[in-house]
Amino acid sequence: MRQLNQQNLAAIDTQISKPSFDRSELKTGIVHIGVGGFHRAHQAYYLQKLTETSNSDDWGICGIGLREEDRNISAILKKQDHLYSLLVKHPNGTVESHIIGAIVDYKFAIEDVQSVIDELAHKDTKIVSLTITEGGYNFNPSTGEFDFKNPIIQEELRRPEKPKSVYGYLAAALKKRRDNKLPAFTILSCDNIEHNGDVTKKMLLAFTQKQNPELAKWIQKEVKFPNSMVDRITPVTTTEDISFIAEKYGLKDEWPVTSEPFIQWVVEDKFSNGRPNLEKVGVQFVPDVKPYEKMKLRLLNAGHSVLGILGALNGYKTINECIDDSLFNNYLKQFMDLEVTPVLDTVNGIDLGAYKQSLRERFANPNIKDSVSRICSESAAKLPKFLIPTIKENLVNEGNIALGTLVISAWCYYSDKQTDLNDMPLDVIDSQKVVLEKTAQKGPLTFIQQETIFGDLAKNERFVTLYETMVKDLYHHRDVKKQMGNLV
Repeated sequence: MRQLNQQNLAAIDTQISKPSFDRSELKTGIVHIGVGGFHRAHQAYYLQKLTETSNSDDWGICGIGLREEDRNISAILKKQDHLYSLLVKHPNGTVESHIIGAIVDYKFAIEDVQSVIDELAHKDTKIVSLTITEGGYNFNPSTGEFDFKNPIIQEELRRPEKPKSVYGYLAAALKKRRDNKLPAFTILSCDNIEHNGDVTKKMLLAFTQKQNPELAKWIQKEVKFPNSMVDRITPVTTTEDISFIAEKYGLKDEWPVTSEPFIQWVVEDKFSNGRPNLEKVGVQFVPDVKPYEKMKLRLLNAGHSVLGILGALNGYKTINECIDDSLFNNYLKQFMDLEVTPVLDTVNGIDLGAYKQSLRERFANPNIKDSVSRICSESAAKLPKFLIPTIKENLVNEGNIALGTLVISAWCYYSDKQTDLNDMPLDVIDSQKVVLEKTAQKGPLTFIQQETIFGDLAKNERFVTLYETMVKDLYHHRDVKKQMGNLV
């Protein structure tokens, strides 16, 4: 069996597609912070396609890991010369296999702070992109304001030369670029946050205004923060995926990534210092990405949470298992039609009915098997962006809220008991796990009084009355499917 690396690339099975370009010639035009499965299946895949179809060598990627949790991916990418396999799994069982070579370097900040700052500040770096998860932006979901109480942020404000957070590194690099009279790079968020570019700009400016007001003025003037919408379902890599690569291609890849066939990237066309011509490989550049963002976050991401949280209580393990249940399928359809669609903006060029149908078909892909535990992970960061805003807007518009409210009720039970309704333990993954458990155990009202998650929702009489009724029924009868059936 051959180890996946640059030396063995030429000899690897011809059944798996390989980079057709000379990786040694690639300049690092993009530095990406937060190299996870999604980035490797999405942005890196697009950059590989572009490099293969154009004459440009300017858009190689250098990955950056800021957290201790990034140590493993750092070691594996280094061992594999930053190569990895991408398995695209179709509903009919077909698997497209690719070796992706768009990432040409990786730097682990915990081991070498200065090398990360230098890479960000390098003259060839034109874009810094981010997939740092919804919880990585360090703002209060209720107020939308920067969280200066974070101890890491407080330390960075005292010691700018010792960055730890994404904001500390961005500020240090931009200061160095300014001092060296280099143009600013673009900061491109690829996370599932509505108006992600605007949010990133607001947070970085809040941080730098405290740390270095003169730098903040320069950033305000020079740095562009395009909003973007990204979409590709990318489940957690399994041992079966690693075995598939080994058995089919005789290839040892310690961390391949899998995805569905669907892929989409919509980007606001405003950049500080040039951009790759990604429109050549299907990326949409638009004047205003916000309607696309809202549509995707409220339908796909919230839809995932609807299936995940209700499915977890019912004992389902994968999203396709949930959607194969006709009750869950119909519940999701009703949620999309009755609660989400009325609050969406007009999205030019999108057939909304077809889009919603395609989501349910994508969720049903039997070869993706996206785990319910992954979808439910970090719900304290996800629901304030995906689901709760829809409930709030429907309260203002006197629209339907019952389907979304049942999900919040189920989340309270999920956080309290951390078991399904058959008393089987759940794999609860959330940085707020302890707080969620404590507040849920104090009672359903205490749970929704967490203002950083729910805002003032606990003060809305219509919501509270319905929520309390649903929670009591759930705890008493322990039958979420019956409650779902009563609503559709």
